[in-house]
Amino acid sequence: MPDVSAPLIETPDGSRTAFNARFGESYGSRHGAAGQARHVFVEGTGTHLHPAPRVLEIGFGVGVNFRATVMDTALRAVGLEYVAYEFDPAPIDVLRAVAEGNEGAEHPAWLALLEGWGSESTVHVQAEHVRLTVHFMDVLTAELPQAWASALYLDGFSPDRNPEVWTPEFTVRLAAALAPGGVLSTYSAAGRVRRALAGAGLSVEKRTGPKGKREHLRAVRGE
Repeated sequence: MPDVSAPLIETPDGSRTAFNARFGESYGSRHGAAGQARHVFVEGTGTHLHPAPRVLEIGFGVGVNFRATVMDTALRAVGLEYVAYEFDPAPIDVLRAVAEGNEGAEHPAWLALLEGWGSESTVHVQAEHVRLTVHFMDVLTAELPQAWASALYLDGFSPDRNPEVWTPEFTVRLAAALAPGGVLSTYSAAGRVRRALAGAGLSVEKRTGPKGKREHLRAVRGE
């Protein structure tokens, strides 16, 4: 495995995440990064059942959620549109090392993303049945798509370390980005996050969490 500029973390399900020194947290669950991606995000939003998912991700991180999603849609032979925002992109060597030997590491969309990673303020990828856009910018000032997302992955660092993406004001903007019937899912189960989501007009429920976490939140925009 190549040397990387952020400490890698091997997780019990065989997948990896990495430690972000700026926020003092790992990008994904230390109890199983790939397991969290599938349980909280792919399955938690119903993306694994959607015939043509449109995913909006807040916090692309090291790409574990994207790779879990693209492998699900590839196995089902359905199209995927995926838009992500990342303010503090991980170094390319970290993305490669986290993915090496894990699901999605050889998918053409992932390989194309690595080719363009960090070269422009926005990277666009079209490969097979996947259209991926990653914006390297502060999502707080971004113009989010309106009534577009069938699924929204809210995957910033924790509310204590990265409070900006969990505020009631920003949550209202996230709710507006969901299509009618769209689902937001997040690993957090914090009371303030639940109240912010409900205050944005979403129907919020607690759901059984992935390994190592008792609960997480799921929120639905009305039809």
